[in-house]
Amino acid sequence: MKTLHVELGDRRYPIHIGSGLLGRPELLCPPIPGRQVLVVSNTTVAPLYLERTRAALTGLRHEAVILPDGEQHKTLVVLNEVFTALLRHRFDRNCTIVALGGGVVGDMAGFAAACYQRGVHFIQIPTTLLAQVDSSVGGKTAVNHPLGKNMIGAFYQPRCVLADTDTLATLPDRELSAGLAEVIKYGLIRDLPFLEWLEANLDALLAREASALSEAIERSCRNKAEIVAADERETGERALLNLGHTFGHAIETGAGYGVWLHGEAVAVGMALAADLSARLGWLSEEQVGRILALLERARLPLTPPPDLTADDFSRLMAVDKKVQDGRLRLILLRGLGQGVIADGVDPVRLRETLEARR
Repeated sequence: MKTLHVELGDRRYPIHIGSGLLGRPELLCPPIPGRQVLVVSNTTVAPLYLERTRAALTGLRHEAVILPDGEQHKTLVVLNEVFTALLRHRFDRNCTIVALGGGVVGDMAGFAAACYQRGVHFIQIPTTLLAQVDSSVGGKTAVNHPLGKNMIGAFYQPRCVLADTDTLATLPDRELSAGLAEVIKYGLIRDLPFLEWLEANLDALLAREASALSEAIERSCRNKAEIVAADERETGERALLNLGHTFGHAIETGAGYGVWLHGEAVAVGMALAADLSARLGWLSEEQVGRILALLERARLPLTPPPDLTADDFSRLMAVDKKVQDGRLRLILLRGLGQGVIADGVDPVRLRETLEARR
């Protein structure tokens, strides 16, 4: 097991990464201050890992709520099922919510924890690669709205993240690739040696070699933990983590939640960001080629849905958390490993990218 920490003063918390962690009460129980625990999972993950998780909650009163699986269910209506369970079982403000699942479960359970009785304790047990390397770390929680992804939420940090790499054995290939998009992102925005490592080890990751997966998760989490510690509420550097996300969220919203996986949409978004960066003179054709080749090797899409027009993109991207005072902020690249926050991007070049990449 490897343990990293997100350094947030008195809210410092560990990220445990390794094999066979799920059933270890000595890891799961110490961050739980009270006696009441609600495990939030979904219909796909619960049959696989819920009983093992509950068995580790030794000496605690634990209940569970099982949500429907899929991004299309990440709504206020479904979130209310968590609040109903908390109230039905008379959980108090010293209770703990445990998120057992992928990014959707983690986002919803975390948002419920932020809201219930104005804030209760929260633990992340991510079971997908995307959640283990990204969404479980850093305290972003949210639900979707028909007009925009993740537009209703809160910054709310967990007390612990428990990433059991054994859960990746049951992950579908498509979900594994979606998680690799977020892994590649870290190399592109700030960690060129990691990007080069990914180019050399991508086949091992796709083959689910345990040592390669553990290394990728650790290096991704280390990058994110450093950024979150420096900029918890995304007033500066943390925005770099959104490389590809403004484009990607437009794809997810425009196509309908659940049609595209988040990592797939982000991969296309990173391809678009690379194209736009090149049009601005910041990347060479060779560098763009390296980015596209790595994404393609990871079995990720490179082009948006053909029925999503440039006008559709513009409309959907205008409803995004990165818009400030009516100006669209994009995360672009001034080189490999050099993400930048770009305000007021030339609209002509942006239009060229949106029309060309299809």
